[in-house]
Amino acid sequence: MTSGNTGARGMFGVRGTGDTSGYSRLAPPISLEDKASRPFGGYFDAVADSLDAALSSAGGTFAAAVERVVIFRDEMTLHVERSHLPQVARRLRDEPDLRFELCLGVDGVHYPQDTGRELHAVYPLASITHNRRIRLEVSVPDSDPHIPSIVGIYPTNDWHERETYDFFGIVFDGHPALTRIEMPDDWKGHPQRKDYPLGGIPVEYKGAQTPPPDERRSYN
Repeated sequence: MTSGNTGARGMFGVRGTGDTSGYSRLAPPISLEDKASRPFGGYFDAVADSLDAALSSAGGTFAAAVERVVIFRDEMTLHVERSHLPQVARRLRDEPDLRFELCLGVDGVHYPQDTGRELHAVYPLASITHNRRIRLEVSVPDSDPHIPSIVGIYPTNDWHERETYDFFGIVFDGHPALTRIEMPDDWKGHPQRKDYPLGGIPVEYKGAQTPPPDERRSYN
């Protein structure tokens, strides 16, 4: 018997395009999750309540700092207004009922269709004390890609912020040395943005020139 899917094309079964990356420029649709409402479930309500109380004691409010809460696949994401990020991160780290001692870095995401919020920075946080995990997410426009650095709160974010700046062009204000970490200092553009060209750029490795993907021979 033969498989009924012998006519499939794309990904690593690509045919005849010359695209040796195997993706054939596939662009799967991306949908942003909806805002969640209480009760969030699990320990998420306790986290929100403790953060609300901590921000209130410091003269702020949860409503002003957190634009929305998303619960997706049993994971909690707090979408934070960028000017409130340092305060929220510090309270999450220091409050005894929260104690998110570990920030696992910052990931950049580019949503060109999310007008006015094209660039997103995502911070996974872990509480060793309470065995909990949440995420912070900050969204900024492509025209004003500035987010406060939290290296002073989570020092291990130093090179993570540099990498996100390098690949996505997000500028982390207050970072002690915000320079490229992967690409050459004079590189133009930010290679992990969705509008960055696929192919067309040769790769140089120890003096050898490798043609860009769209110019390499096909192996099909």
